[in-house]
Amino acid sequence: MRPASSPTAGPGDGLPVNVLGLSPQQLEDWVVGLGEKPFRGRQLLKWLHQQRATRFAVMSNLAKTFRARLDQEACIGVPTILKDHTSADGTRKWLIDAGQGNAVETVFIPEDDRGTLCVSSQAGCTVACPFCSTGQQGFARNLSTAEIIGQLHLANRLLEDGRGASDQNRPATPAPVSNVVLMGMGEPLLNYDAVVPALKLMLHDDAYGLSRRRVTVSTSGVVPMIDRLSHDCPVALAVSLHAPTDALRDTLVPLNRKYPLRELMAACRRYLQSAPRDFITFEYVMLRGVNDSHAHAMQLVDLVTQSGVDCKFNLIPFNPFPNSGYQRSEYRVICGFADRLTDAGFITTIRKTRGEDIDAACGQLAGDIQDRTQITQRIAIQKKVQTGGASV
Repeated sequence: MRPASSPTAGPGDGLPVNVLGLSPQQLEDWVVGLGEKPFRGRQLLKWLHQQRATRFAVMSNLAKTFRARLDQEACIGVPTILKDHTSADGTRKWLIDAGQGNAVETVFIPEDDRGTLCVSSQAGCTVACPFCSTGQQGFARNLSTAEIIGQLHLANRLLEDGRGASDQNRPATPAPVSNVVLMGMGEPLLNYDAVVPALKLMLHDDAYGLSRRRVTVSTSGVVPMIDRLSHDCPVALAVSLHAPTDALRDTLVPLNRKYPLRELMAACRRYLQSAPRDFITFEYVMLRGVNDSHAHAMQLVDLVTQSGVDCKFNLIPFNPFPNSGYQRSEYRVICGFADRLTDAGFITTIRKTRGEDIDAACGQLAGDIQDRTQITQRIAIQKKVQTGGASV
């Protein structure tokens, strides 16, 4: 089987078709174009995603002649692993080749009652939040649907291989990944056209069959795309809030300058009309002396109360990375902040830090990005200005 010439290789471009990223309808149309019956597309879909096949040869209910044709016309472009790390707490992180010197990271977090996969959607990120390691690396490109869904395909397969599974018996046991969060590298809603088809494959009964409640998109607040998602593929929504006022959020989440809190809260309220859960999760990274005071907590309460958004809060202890310039809030401060939100009637959790020893914790994913936006240079200049080391 030949590898894909491009992660986005598809019908009509002259390259082997990477069938991993095709939707059910695209698969059906493609096999019909090869002279096969439409139901062959559904069979192929199940082999690819339910049984995580990586070779057409194992697809035993397909005719040998069809399998030979598939080998000529198509490929199953599963992502290539560059590094594989396992944390002392069982968290597993894969560094995945994204081509042209770029690499992204995917993290699996095992729990007693679930297995959560944190998926990347971009090689880098243009939002450039200063407390996020990914944002400090710049941006190379969007990932394709095949590269996004390929992370789920890869994780399930590798985790099942540890159980001694084979292509033939993979459907016999539940997949290791029960929950998916698009909280890895990148802003998912700025790669909308690739992310939504990947979400639909995650939800499709003949693919991964995940519940909408078990798939979460995390966004820094791309308002127009939040509205589109509510119509196209409503899944659980998490919003990276991190500040209770526009003045502070303009600094911590630069996208706020384009979509301020008033617009973001209104979009969240609209999203709840079609969301699979009856609340929005607001993520809030705890930065010592920056956004963790009693006054900040009260401003946060006022913000969501006045906006009328049903929500819960997930407080995230800041996970340090080199030269970030930020520190983690003391645990007693985080607990006090949580108590104020709880006392105001909001469900509030403090995220348990997982995989910190392998830099797999929230905000630490960095990969290897060939920045084409010069974000890294601009950040360096800004830091010099702030410290008096340069002027502009």
